[in-house]
Amino acid sequence: MAALVETLAGRCAYVAARAKLPVAAKAAPVTSRRNAMVPAAVSSRLRALRHSSASRGSRTTTKASTDDLIYRVMSANQEVSVITVVGTKVVAEAVNRHKTAPTASAALGRSMLSAVLLGTFKGDDETTQVTFKGDGPIGQIIAICDNTGQVKGLVSNPNADPPLRPDGKLNVGAAVGRGFLTVARAHPQWKAPFTGTVEITTGEIAEDIAVYLQDSEQVNSAVAVGVSLDRELNIRSAGGYMVQVLPFASDETIEALERSISSLPSTTDMIADGLSAREMAEKVLGDLGSLQELATESTPSYGPCCRDDLRGRMMRALASMGRTEVDSIIEEQGQVEMTCEFCKESIVFKEDELATASKDL
Repeated sequence: MAALVETLAGRCAYVAARAKLPVAAKAAPVTSRRNAMVPAAVSSRLRALRHSSASRGSRTTTKASTDDLIYRVMSANQEVSVITVVGTKVVAEAVNRHKTAPTASAALGRSMLSAVLLGTFKGDDETTQVTFKGDGPIGQIIAICDNTGQVKGLVSNPNADPPLRPDGKLNVGAAVGRGFLTVARAHPQWKAPFTGTVEITTGEIAEDIAVYLQDSEQVNSAVAVGVSLDRELNIRSAGGYMVQVLPFASDETIEALERSISSLPSTTDMIADGLSAREMAEKVLGDLGSLQELATESTPSYGPCCRDDLRGRMMRALASMGRTEVDSIIEEQGQVEMTCEFCKESIVFKEDELATASKDL
């Protein structure tokens, strides 16, 4: 399968190892202030191209109006599985909660979208956590998604915004740096999570996720996630897709995928132009077609960040501190304010609530 890359022009360039074809990419005029579009990355049959198209912008359009949705479908010949996500609103909520700088916004959004692609439609109550721990200024990135598409994320340094690359693109790779990517799948009934760790190859998120899938789960895949910012640095569009080729897929199927994916606009431009998650999946599959009767959908949302749920979890955290520590807090402060690092929601516990926590120890 070809290595697929979203270029600044919003096109996917590709190279076929067997034919040794050159990469063909065209540049587009830069019109908006900043844009982040993640490269697609790829199967074991080809090496991934190390290009990125996170830039000051591709083309100016109105904000995406398509509703957030996660969509999964099989190709008509049942040799390819595709998951697409439109996540503009959920990424915008994360950026608003964490007050992230442009590059941090792109990195956080890409990581959350990747967690959605990896974690949605898994077993009931299963969660998937994606953690980038690099030596760049953004520090650690964590994104967690459950099987329904409920996702949340955080970055250690929301102000990380290194200088643009010489080509004018957002330097997400520099923000992340070198280190390790860990993907952990967990379930309440499992004795321990299933965890896979790979070295960060580019820090551009999508390529690293594809490398993880290939090395840790032996899955041939193409991954593309994108986060686009408008002139006011608000989220213009966000989404992506993950293509998984089944082991028995024919060469004809793979070649058909190469043709369809290489002709696609960027995910962010497709979403900004109003394409739904279903329409994006149809474009990815191209001539292969799809089995609509096997399609499944889910709506992504940020969280869980229900205040009642947070209050219970925070109260349990207080109780776990030990009676001496809780009694000390009561004596010195009379109350305590706790903030969820994922949701940025703060809850104040008064003296009577703290006393209840102390009694429960």
